[in-house]
Amino acid sequence: MKIEMPSDISQLLGGYSADRFLAGYWQKKPLLIRNAMPGFAPPVAKAGLFALAAQDDVECRLVERTTAGWSLAHGPFGLRKLRAARGHPWTLLVQGVNLHHAGADRLLRRFDFIPAARLDDLMISWASDGGGVGPHVDSYDVFLLQAAGRRRWRLSMQKDKALVANAPLKILRAFKASDEYVLEPGDMLYLPPGCAHEGVALGECMTYSIGFRAPSAQELARGLLEQLADDVVRDGMFADPGLRAPRENARLDDAYVTQAARLIGRIETTRSRIARFLGRYLTEPKSQVFFEPPRRALAKPRFCALVARHGIELDPKTRMLHRNDRVYINGEEVLMPPDAAALTRLADARILAPTVKPGAAALDLLYSWYTHGWLHPGSK
Repeated sequence: MKIEMPSDISQLLGGYSADRFLAGYWQKKPLLIRNAMPGFAPPVAKAGLFALAAQDDVECRLVERTTAGWSLAHGPFGLRKLRAARGHPWTLLVQGVNLHHAGADRLLRRFDFIPAARLDDLMISWASDGGGVGPHVDSYDVFLLQAAGRRRWRLSMQKDKALVANAPLKILRAFKASDEYVLEPGDMLYLPPGCAHEGVALGECMTYSIGFRAPSAQELARGLLEQLADDVVRDGMFADPGLRAPRENARLDDAYVTQAARLIGRIETTRSRIARFLGRYLTEPKSQVFFEPPRRALAKPRFCALVARHGIELDPKTRMLHRNDRVYINGEEVLMPPDAAALTRLADARILAPTVKPGAAALDLLYSWYTHGWLHPGSK
């Protein structure tokens, strides 16, 4: 199995160690990093990006700015539409490229100094001269890696977040830049949440955006309640043996409300339950993600022999986390078997070297996940 070592963290972060970067910049202030990836060769070039945008299972958008204003369209987009001549700036945004391209997934994993639970995806934008998506604010951290061409970035930590009315994009109404940088291939810009920014292509250019998950309180609460609805089973039912004939037949009286509150109030949300919810929630594949089981699945003895010889690698679409005695994979929760060390290594590194020998119970799980298309025996 070929294992690619991550790039030097100090180079990637402009001379900072991961700890110094996290302490000084993460969620605090922007950082410009010149030559973060020297001699960077984009794993996905323009032609490959356009081909991805034509696929039904790829999330993408097309942003155009004309004299009449901004327009936004959602893909897929045929190659003819993307190659059509336009007299105005335009941008193609392709989300989750790491789900469809192994090289893009390897690039995303270079940022593993951030916990996997926070890492989201790799988005690639291609823009014509003058292209961009307008000044805006993201609610999450992002690294903007210049892959090809040049792009001018203007930044502001302004408090005014008012948006242009009736625009198809969330564009700031009054953007006042305080800093400006032009990024060349291999340069990178880190932006914390809430940092207003605008990127404009100087000629054709391509930018890779490494984004991180930042679920809102509303999203977490809704997800937890949905899971509680599935998981929580409570005994008892409403009863009113002392019922009397009402004076107002349609009145919802206090006795009913009090008893309902008592029944509902028995539901407890413990720290352990929340942790288990997070494990499933954070590994749940996005709606457009589909796994392809092997066309002709190997018999289990053959699978085990290949694992012993070449190891295992997770499919790029697979999300896997672990905590205490449980492992979470693609929205499912599994109680760790006694020989679980191999599973935690797989979750952490996304590969399992052939020198690591899973026990029988772990192999059973691995084989089941292989038949679902969640992982594959390592390549030679």
